[in-house]
Amino acid sequence: MRKIDDIAIDMGLDPDKLEPYGHDKAKVPLDAFPNVDDKAKLIVITAITPTPAGEGKSTTAVGLVQGLAKIGKKPVLTIRQPSLGPVFGHKGGGTGGGKSTVEPAVDVNLHFTGDFHAIESAHNLLAAMVDNAVFRNSIEGFDASGVTWRRVTDAEDRALRTIMTGGGGRLNGPVRETGFDINAASEIMAICSLAESYSDLRDRIGDIVVGWKRDRKTPVTAREINAVGSIMALLRDAIKPNLVQTSEGQPAIVHMGPFGNIAHGCSSILADNLAMNCGDYVVTEAGFGADLGFEKFMDIKVRQGGPEPSLAVIVTTIRGLKWHGGVTISEMESPNPEAVRKGSENLKNALRIVNMYGLQAVVAINRFPTDSKDEVTMVKEVAKSAGAFSVQEADGFMSGGDGMTDLATAVVEAANQPTEVKLLYEDKDSFFDKVEYLAKSLYLSRDVTWGPMTKTTARRFADNGWNFPVCMAKTHLSISADPKLKGAPTGHTLPIRELRILAGARQIVALAGDIITLPGLPSQPNAWDIDLDNDNKITGILST
Repeated sequence: MRKIDDIAIDMGLDPDKLEPYGHDKAKVPLDAFPNVDDKAKLIVITAITPTPAGEGKSTTAVGLVQGLAKIGKKPVLTIRQPSLGPVFGHKGGGTGGGKSTVEPAVDVNLHFTGDFHAIESAHNLLAAMVDNAVFRNSIEGFDASGVTWRRVTDAEDRALRTIMTGGGGRLNGPVRETGFDINAASEIMAICSLAESYSDLRDRIGDIVVGWKRDRKTPVTAREINAVGSIMALLRDAIKPNLVQTSEGQPAIVHMGPFGNIAHGCSSILADNLAMNCGDYVVTEAGFGADLGFEKFMDIKVRQGGPEPSLAVIVTTIRGLKWHGGVTISEMESPNPEAVRKGSENLKNALRIVNMYGLQAVVAINRFPTDSKDEVTMVKEVAKSAGAFSVQEADGFMSGGDGMTDLATAVVEAANQPTEVKLLYEDKDSFFDKVEYLAKSLYLSRDVTWGPMTKTTARRFADNGWNFPVCMAKTHLSISADPKLKGAPTGHTLPIRELRILAGARQIVALAGDIITLPGLPSQPNAWDIDLDNDNKITGILST
């Protein structure tokens, strides 16, 4: 690996202003950001609907940066920080794979620079201060029945989804039911991903709604709890983007990590703003498929001040299309052009979604050794006929940047085409109209059903002036709310069962179907394989 000071110099940063964490990673203070007139072009990486086979979106993002460097460009990568839950659970690390990784990969996947710990501490401190305010009766009209602020953990611990607090006597506070969410779903995580400055962060933290007074019309905020100052102290360093590098030495900014299926699924606006001033192409990644992470990238992140992308890259695999065409995992290595054609309906829908935002789309076929020539040719034909600007094979895993130059060349050509970015709805549109539009235009639903009190809750939010974008929390395994529906199903129903207000993050979370905000460990978690060897090196995290 190169020294982090050399990476900074390549970006036009003053290495003396960095806050180093060893020789291979550093934080970039906000006052060290350069500001140039000629901003980079932003490329957002999205994908078909995920499958158990994995599509390699992060590997493609890293590999594209390496490929851009191979053709003489000056690229910068911005990606989310992996969450410990998936690292020790089923998904594993989030730093790419093979010859296209972010380094130091082990550090990035584990404690890194402590951002997630700071966010978890800040979130749970606020929970403690809320409970204390209730116990002390310090806010008139606010009691335990009105508390909505849950706690968070970075472990996939299903036993904490629903808990009782306050047991054991009156000195422990009133007994009430509550629970934990995963740290990546914390509103404070979302806020840190969207804030553009310390003052913006302070305002957003103050706006967090922690509960309701007894009239169920008046919100109680973190500002009223008097928690803002302490939270700001805990987040002082977490708000600074983290600088590392790809395995071929290009700059990579890894910052924040909201989940793509239960949160808005993007790295931070600050990371993008930094990168846009430090190169000619910025490659970023949106969580999961085009119907989730990409939609939220546009309708939440760009809407709230994030830079507009010049195009999107849609990652697909032959294996993934076979899955959407009805093939099982055990049969994926056998050629099956008909299943690929059938599953390509999902790719067509991803292309349609990207085009709805006024963006060109380049399709990247992430290659595997078992892909047949006929299957690859078929996907190229389908994607081109569905409106892809270009379709290229990607081989970053096996070949690093050398396997990504064709994709990089196509991306440069597409990024130079004129675009007119458009969002899918107006802020002033009613919440019901926003949900209906997403359901029918993106998810191809026939209708929407509303669970008990959801419409009343939505009207209460509107009465408080919260005309925010929708953050849809649903399964990532289907464009519907049913993970069993593969491909591009139509005519299904989107069931909205609960709404949550994230006033600081300026979004309304709509929980659709049986979505779980705190995953549990699988039957064979990655935690079984992670260890420390005799040389004190951590093993078992990476899929390299």
